[in-house]
Amino acid sequence: MNLAELFRHASDLHPLPAGQTLFKEGEPGDLMYVLMSGSAEISVRGRVVESAEVGAILGEMAMIDDVPRSATVTARNDCALLAIERQRFNFLIQQTPNFALHVMKVMADRLRRTDAIL
Repeated sequence: MNLAELFRHASDLHPLPAGQTLFKEGEPGDLMYVLMSGSAEISVRGRVVESAEVGAILGEMAMIDDVPRSATVTARNDCALLAIERQRFNFLIQQTPNFALHVMKVMADRLRRTDAIL
């Protein structure tokens, strides 16, 4: 599922300049993001575990629980992000079951990859 395509008409994008941090490991989180342009690094305990490209979701675990962020996300180059709050997330899950499956797949893939690296 290409989330950048799903949200291609969104106009409320947030810029994130190259080198800037979207959020840090340990911070509270109440939003997830869709990377609409650019690329970003996801790091855990100071180690890069993934390079996120256009269409990637970031911070999705904040939509599931109220635990602090488990990773840090930093822009590799200039990015544009779509923020998704919990109410919109819940609506997407109810209206688009494939969205929920996509989020679960991303979480499982990231967990397996991070376990292998750390």
